[in-house]
Amino acid sequence: MGRDAIDELSTAVRRQRATEMQGARLAPALTIVAHPNAARAGDTHVLDPFPPGREAAISRSAPELIKPGRALGAPLADVFVSRKPFRLRSLGEGRIRLIVEEGSTEVVVGGQPCRRLDLGPADLAAGVLLELAGRVLLLLHLRDTTEEDGADTLGMVGNSAGLRSVRKAIESIVDLHVPVLIRGETGTGKELVARAIHQHSPRRAGPFVSVNLGAVPRDLAAAELFGAQRGAFTGATRDREGLFAAARGGTLFLDEVGEAPPEVQVMLLRVLETGEMTPVGSHVPVRTDARLIAATDANLEDHIRDGRFKAPLLHRLAGYVVRLPPLRERREDIGPLFYHFAREELLAIGEEHRLSPQDPYAEAWLPAPLASLLVRHAWPGNIRELRNVTRQIVIGSRGRDRLRIEPRLSAELSSGAPPLPAQPMSLASAAEPPSPRRKAADVTEEQLQNALREHAWDLKTAADALRIPRSSIYDLVDRLPNVRTAGKLTAEEIERCYRTCEGDVEAMVATLQVSRRALSRRLKEMGLTPKGK
Repeated sequence: MGRDAIDELSTAVRRQRATEMQGARLAPALTIVAHPNAARAGDTHVLDPFPPGREAAISRSAPELIKPGRALGAPLADVFVSRKPFRLRSLGEGRIRLIVEEGSTEVVVGGQPCRRLDLGPADLAAGVLLELAGRVLLLLHLRDTTEEDGADTLGMVGNSAGLRSVRKAIESIVDLHVPVLIRGETGTGKELVARAIHQHSPRRAGPFVSVNLGAVPRDLAAAELFGAQRGAFTGATRDREGLFAAARGGTLFLDEVGEAPPEVQVMLLRVLETGEMTPVGSHVPVRTDARLIAATDANLEDHIRDGRFKAPLLHRLAGYVVRLPPLRERREDIGPLFYHFAREELLAIGEEHRLSPQDPYAEAWLPAPLASLLVRHAWPGNIRELRNVTRQIVIGSRGRDRLRIEPRLSAELSSGAPPLPAQPMSLASAAEPPSPRRKAADVTEEQLQNALREHAWDLKTAADALRIPRSSIYDLVDRLPNVRTAGKLTAEEIERCYRTCEGDVEAMVATLQVSRRALSRRLKEMGLTPKGK
């Protein structure tokens, strides 16, 4: 390695160490995970300073939550979120009390309506999900206030602390001709990071060549990378240009570098040490002109101990290391990522309008309970798994105003979820033990009809009375032909009932047997003025 390369490597290492040594100062923050307006996902409000005794009031009109990198924000502004706030009170020593008073927005934590809940440092470090009116999902978590939001996202969705560190690492290395090793679990987006490095480097005008060494036959790997002369092996009927030559003037990305055969490791080490390679079957070294970025999800140190990987090669590849956090450590990014992938699927099926409804009273396309299920999943397959799940949910809900999730997929996402915070003080008596949950499939049509009738045809309160998940009652209503919602009524039925009941909304609810709130929304859409309170 030449003197200039050594100087650049030292510069890169100093930058990386400086980044890692920066002290973090954590403060509580609220981040929107799900909202009827998908563009709000990722908006954040930081509670800083938040000394003991101070309270933060959260309502429809306050506080303002700001998009990362912007100066101005906006309140939640959802019509179903009450103007009367619920409160977060600092208790000191990293503890916060959630207080929900009568008349405030219903706040659901862990599937139960909550009036008061004390949260400790461990809860805040893991993140606490607050479901508001079944439509908005907030994540209460800790945020490092020493890091500023960068204006350039580098093509990556999200603004978690882990992702901000990745962006900072990329910005530290883009202008240096130093080998980069990207480490992270499968599905964390290693190639996306490699492309970001290339696209922001002085080599951006050159080619970006990517190869997965785990997918290349071991006996052809050397020829694939370094090229081969005619006759070098059986089937080599002509000279072959390798990927190093194809990446001349640009970047060569080697994914799953831990799968490189021993002979390829030796040749890679020579390229990194001398800047030269020797094509298979040749004895004449050739200069290379490609920046090398490698990636792995393997423990290369274990491979070295087992004799499967050469320690000098690891040292050369790791001129600068970028570590990608798993998705389970980026929970505030799950909402923006879901909407990002959902937008791609909705564009394909012509339903992009789902993400920005014009009617403020319309159902939330992504219900808060479903968004909560997504955030709590462990995501062993990381971003790749989230993308596949998003596609399955969106396509499976095609043509619907509200996302539905199959029971099998729901069970898969529920397994392995992290524990919920301490049991909240419910809206019911704290001395009364909570009733066990039931499966929606166990509820008969008669039981559902009785519960709806008893609770004025309000689906959410009926679901609570039946002890079934709120998200399940919509599927239950869809399966039972004799149970309808206001959204299924025809305009003719509503107009006829409006005339018969002389616009009395209470009489219309009793006649049509649907939710008062939903019926009022339909009447407003049709330009009919209801009478009565």
